[in-house]
Amino acid sequence: MKTKFFAYAVVALLVMTAASFAGWPQDKKHHNSDVTEESAKAAEGFRDIMKAPDKGIPKDVLDSAECVAVFPHTIKGGFIIGVRKGDGVVSCRTANGWSAPVFLDMEGGSVGPQIGAQSTDYVLLFMNRSGIDALLKNKISLGGEASVAAGPVGREAGASTDWKMKAQILSYSRSKGLFAGLELKGVKISIDDSDMRSVYGEGVNASEVLRGTRPIPAEVQAFPTALSSYSIKN
Repeated sequence: MKTKFFAYAVVALLVMTAASFAGWPQDKKHHNSDVTEESAKAAEGFRDIMKAPDKGIPKDVLDSAECVAVFPHTIKGGFIIGVRKGDGVVSCRTANGWSAPVFLDMEGGSVGPQIGAQSTDYVLLFMNRSGIDALLKNKISLGGEASVAAGPVGREAGASTDWKMKAQILSYSRSKGLFAGLELKGVKISIDDSDMRSVYGEGVNASEVLRGTRPIPAEVQAFPTALSSYSIKN
């Protein structure tokens, strides 16, 4: 009897946890898609990471990236089954600097003994166009359609060239002030069509935005401006 009661309790907790996490981003989008805030938060998260040159993303690694995506304040947590959801933006290099941002959704899960919730910033460096091209076709799964590896951290790590051979995407995370490379596998990333329409209008083509053929709207200028502050190499 006790075993059966415990099983029912676990199932109930899982259902409630999944429902609560699944509802957060959707509720926000349903009521108010604040793309200006998303761009500003991504810019802030990126600047916070780069302010610590001895512990942040090495400049030569950043300068080698074709595109940079930031997912600020991504929620990760749960009971036994972890849930990860968040919004982010990505910009790519163009002949005239960093492109206008494309808006993204992140979702994924993991299984393990974890309880509670945690807010984490994720940074993804797309080291070649193949990874971003896969994203533009449809959603991608990190470690699936796009190879991913933990990015090097700090000046000494940046001096090594091993990272050049590792993956299409280098990933990082920052939580509770701690920043490190992270092998972020099993996470799915897709284009947020709702946010894209709210910024660029109907019929927007994300590929055109990232190629730099669209001017950067003033309300989402914060993110590409932050990237330009730390890397202007074309």
